[in-house]
Amino acid sequence: MRILIVSDTHGRLENFMTVVEETGPYDMLIHCGDVEGQEDRIEEIAGCPCHIVAGNNDWMTDLPQEEVFEIGDFTAFLTHGHRYGVGMGLERLADEGEDRGVDFVFCGHTHKPANEKVGNVRVLNPGSLSYPRQDGRRPSYMIMEFDQNGTPFFAINYLD
Repeated sequence: MRILIVSDTHGRLENFMTVVEETGPYDMLIHCGDVEGQEDRIEEIAGCPCHIVAGNNDWMTDLPQEEVFEIGDFTAFLTHGHRYGVGMGLERLADEGEDRGVDFVFCGHTHKPANEKVGNVRVLNPGSLSYPRQDGRRPSYMIMEFDQNGTPFFAINYLD
């Protein structure tokens, strides 16, 4: 299973289309919010089952604020992260993940990629494909894959 994880596209889909065209196909898409009205187009481009939540810039949407779902034998919690103060650290969000009994928490909002184990929860942020803020400011996304034993691996990738 190959899963594409993105966030903070903010209505700009050029880089998203490039990633899907050059690295797809995928079995699932996870979008961590701030789609700014492009959710239908994102689902069409992805061409696979999609999990998309609302971000702090998604005021006029029916998207859920949060979602808990299964990925194989694992449980995931998807949120944009702004309600958990992710700009100040991942601890509150990781605590929420532990309270919910999940294995992974996917978030966005900071526009900076992260892959950190906090307590018993792995917190993953793919960064932003449209407005990156990390050093070097390269658009980023994440790919989740599994080995033959079902162990998940996460790779942060960058566009040039």
